[in-house]
Amino acid sequence: MKIKWFLLIAIIIMLAPNPVNAEQPSPMEKLDDISDEALQMVKFHRYDDAKRLLDYFTDQFTSIKGKDKPLTVDELRIITVSHDEAVEATVSPSMKYEERLNKLTKFRLVIDAISTSRQPLWTEMKDQVMSAFQHAKEAAYKGDTAGFHSNFNSFLSLYNVIYPSIKIDVPVENIQKLDAKINYIDEYRTRVVNNAESKQEFEGLETDLKNLFDNMDQDQAEPSIWWVIISTGSIIIMTLSYVGFRKYQGDKSMKKDRSRDQKD
Repeated sequence: MKIKWFLLIAIIIMLAPNPVNAEQPSPMEKLDDISDEALQMVKFHRYDDAKRLLDYFTDQFTSIKGKDKPLTVDELRIITVSHDEAVEATVSPSMKYEERLNKLTKFRLVIDAISTSRQPLWTEMKDQVMSAFQHAKEAAYKGDTAGFHSNFNSFLSLYNVIYPSIKIDVPVENIQKLDAKINYIDEYRTRVVNNAESKQEFEGLETDLKNLFDNMDQDQAEPSIWWVIISTGSIIIMTLSYVGFRKYQGDKSMKKDRSRDQKD
């Protein structure tokens, strides 16, 4: 029994992460942290601090170009545009708080989408986006023009926040399908309200939106993580099997000794 516990403890110690050898954050992950700090500053109305962080981001981003994974022309353009909008949000004397927050959130999500290989942060806005769209659809079905305009505007505002990040993570043909359906409903607002023929437009767009999030929600655990899980399980099973075999051999030897004693 002591051998069993000793081996299990030894395995846990060997597989436990070593902080000394822990992988250092990449340059893009550091930039991701800066973008998050800038967002937090805006949340607390500390616009000057947010501006300083965005300027620091620019300095760091310029210095790391070529040191991390190469960025495409589209990714560079998306980062530049979203960063410019974020800076504008911190210096504008008249911009409303909600708009400032949306622009910093957009920038934050863009950097996260580029820096992470796992499930991106923009997928966490699924409930908000789908709820706004659902309310707009229900209002259109009821013929509630004012309710439809209000809720569809809310949907467009939320979708605009995640749109640059979507362009980073989602194939262009999928985005084009979404754009076509959203633009149609937006352009023909008065026609789609309480129009039976327009229901298929809403249903089709709802399906595409669900697929957009569901495809990203799939388990994206890195192969190395699964390798650790499988390896750990295999080692533990082998250890327990070995301990069980030794116990079986010990019991067998004890029975033989008892048999000899009885004969003697």
